Amino acid sequence: MGVSGFVNHVHLTLRSLNCDGRRGLALLLGCVLLLLPTLAGKHGQALLRYERSALAAGQWWRLLTAHLVHLDLRHALLNAAGLALIWALFARDYSPRGWLAIVLGAAAAIDAGLWLGDSTVQWYVGSSGVLHGAMAAGTLAHLRNRERDGWLLLTLLAAKLLYEQSVGALPFSGRDPVVVDAHLYGVLGGGAVAAFLSPRRGPL
Repeated sequence: MGVSGFVNHVHLTLRSLNCDGRRGLALLLGCVLLLLPTLAGKHGQALLRYERSALAAGQWWRLLTAHLVHLDLRHALLNAAGLALIWALFARDYSPRGWLAIVLGAAAAIDAGLWLGDSTVQWYVGSSGVLHGAMAAGTLAHLRNRERDGWLLLTLLAAKLLYEQSVGALPFSGRDPVVVDAHLYGVLGGGAVAAFLSPRRGPL
């Protein structure tokens, strides 16, 4: 394989993973946004996380920043990997504005769900709930476009939510605390927004 053939192969691989051109730069920026707050340490986490008492005192920025800050670097790396996976599966299914609406809808649903339905949750951090909302939106797009993996994705997502609501966090979730209701709220919020959007059609 010559140099031009190798370059073309790399380009096709990146395109198949939705990481070519501006999409690749956007994914890189998204990963940086998830990893950067870890530099602030425990003090930064305490300032940015969803915290019920602080929200009651009017610290509304936490409703957004809670989804960017993580327990530690390992937690942030896992969520960045989750973002990369969802990006590879679904990035082209909606416009950038559509994805922004989905992400904000999922975050808002998580915030509202925790505040109204889970009063015992005093604090929360992480992007997994929003990522579940993005997965729900992408799955809906694949179902609407009659892509073959749509029903498989729906089955896997539904099975995961059912297990978490019935048993708790998945066994391989590690020793970090997992607020599984955030995953459910994220799916409801992201899916609700996606229901009003028109997914893009056509091959990658």
